[in-house]
Amino acid sequence: MRYTPKDIEASSRKITRRGLILGGVQVGFMSVLALRMRHMQVDQADQYRLLAEENRINLRLLPPSRGLIFDRNGRPLATNEQNYRIVVVREDAGDVDEALARIAHFVPMSDDDMERAKREILRRSPFVPVTIADRLTWDEVAEVAVNAPALPGVTPEVGQSRAYPLSEDFAHIIGYVGPVSDYDLSKLEDPDPLLQIPRFQIGKNGVEARLEEQLRGSAGTKRIEVNAVGRVIRELDRTPGQAGANVQLTIDHGLQNFMRARLGAESAGAVVMDVKNGDLLGIASAPSFDPNKFVRGISVADYRELTENPYRPLANKTVQGTYPPGSTFKMVTALAALEEGVIGPDETVYCPGFVEKGGRRFHCWRRGGHGNVDLVKSLEQSCDVYYYEIAERVGIDKIAAMARRLGLGERHDVPLPAVASGLAPDKAWKRETRGADWVVGDTLNASIGQGFVLASPLQIAVMTARIASGRAVAPRLVKSIDGIEQAAAPAEALDISPTNLEHIRQGMFAVSNNRRGTAYRTRVVDDAMRLAGKTGTSQVRNITAAERAQGVFRNEDLPWERRDHALFVAFAPYDAPEIAVSVVVEHGGGGSTAAAPIARDIALRALYGEVPPLSAYPSDQRGQIQALFRDLPLIDVTPTPTGRTRA
Repeated sequence: MRYTPKDIEASSRKITRRGLILGGVQVGFMSVLALRMRHMQVDQADQYRLLAEENRINLRLLPPSRGLIFDRNGRPLATNEQNYRIVVVREDAGDVDEALARIAHFVPMSDDDMERAKREILRRSPFVPVTIADRLTWDEVAEVAVNAPALPGVTPEVGQSRAYPLSEDFAHIIGYVGPVSDYDLSKLEDPDPLLQIPRFQIGKNGVEARLEEQLRGSAGTKRIEVNAVGRVIRELDRTPGQAGANVQLTIDHGLQNFMRARLGAESAGAVVMDVKNGDLLGIASAPSFDPNKFVRGISVADYRELTENPYRPLANKTVQGTYPPGSTFKMVTALAALEEGVIGPDETVYCPGFVEKGGRRFHCWRRGGHGNVDLVKSLEQSCDVYYYEIAERVGIDKIAAMARRLGLGERHDVPLPAVASGLAPDKAWKRETRGADWVVGDTLNASIGQGFVLASPLQIAVMTARIASGRAVAPRLVKSIDGIEQAAAPAEALDISPTNLEHIRQGMFAVSNNRRGTAYRTRVVDDAMRLAGKTGTSQVRNITAAERAQGVFRNEDLPWERRDHALFVAFAPYDAPEIAVSVVVEHGGGGSTAAAPIARDIALRALYGEVPPLSAYPSDQRGQIQALFRDLPLIDVTPTPTGRTRA
């Protein structure tokens, strides 16, 4: 088919028209694009520049200094010390094995340390600094710094680490810190971002754990410039965090050191409490442990040694341990009977050495009995039969109510973990927990602090303080936070007759000062410092009829774990009470022989403010006491002012 000139001309006109339309569309599109670009680059330039800056600059948290902990006299108990450490950036260091081998020439590292460091380095991004050694000496870190050209990617740094200068003396009170674990985070609904910082440490036990939020402080920040993959280019600026609050405890470090030293190798707990305001002046649990090992990372061998020790050094026996209070509970039973009017202080009960109830014989500790005893004599000689008799008259519910009034069976509010509530049982408790009715034998056992009754050394110290003061004093451990005094709980007068309380105090005085008193040998001869106390021995095994017939085994003839617990409580001075003391020696045998001598020494140390003078002791005991004190591992302390002069 042939095209004529006329056809060709018509076709050209069509192409030109289409081109114009397409060109117009393109021009329009380019115009819109240009306007949009102008809008973004000129009109919105500041906004997009800010977005770009925010993508390029990161904020990182800076851990704050942890608050310090002091004793009542300002002695530091938990401090922060400089921690020299070595960090490695893998991408700069090159081959990990070679880098670690080079570092090992200057820093002591075991094969386990190197393997652990290698795992940590390989699990992190190559540009993230990883700590491979810490707690280095200045000489070690200086040697690394001098050899920096031969150690690419290796940098010495200075940080902070927790330290406990009095270590074992305060381990059960202060506790320790450790790295945040997944378990720690799982317990928090809205965890502090600080807890996400690698190797950030928080309180794991003791006051460190219970006052974690106050001690931790708040984070600071630093602005850093990073590249597209998150690598740090430079630091732009930083804002320091707010240090944690400083905490002052009511504990006296000199007394605490003496208490722990005096408990020695025993498995025991002791408490000293101010009877006027409830301040806890000393809380010692033995044996103890070094909390610094936990901060640094305790070895498997050291941890196994602690957990497998039958004396349980990790447990704070003063608040976590609960024991049958034995005869120290007799003051509770006596007060319940006096308050209910079922017996008077001068009324006597005959003790032949046992009573029979419900076809069962309940024995007194003295096989031949005590004869006729009144209230004071029953405490002085710790006659069990007297308390069997008055307990049956007054009933367990009244006894349990009195126990709670004196602070037993109550979980006291002190900032320590696992504070036990003990047990002051009654009829309702047994029905609810045992599904059985209370029987008379339960009452008789409870009357002398056996059976279901349980109490901690802290609780029996509170009981003693309330008897001494006649007020509902409550224990206080924290004196101030950041200089702000923490008010003690108001100590209202007990709803107990002052006359009846005085009868109990007289009985306790007889225990420690009358010749037939069970603690007479541990008396104080300084009249201004005389103790009023009560011995206690709680059985941990049943004594069969056959054993009684043949003669009860002596504690020293039994394996340690089958021996009786030894207890002693006291307040002093008798004429103007200032302190209450409780001591429990696990499987120590008799309270008069194992616990009372320790309690006397602790009480005198608290009253004098220094190692007690020999003149406070009976003359025939001074040589033994002098030798004992000479061998105690005591720290040098400035005597605590007490307003007293040595006798």
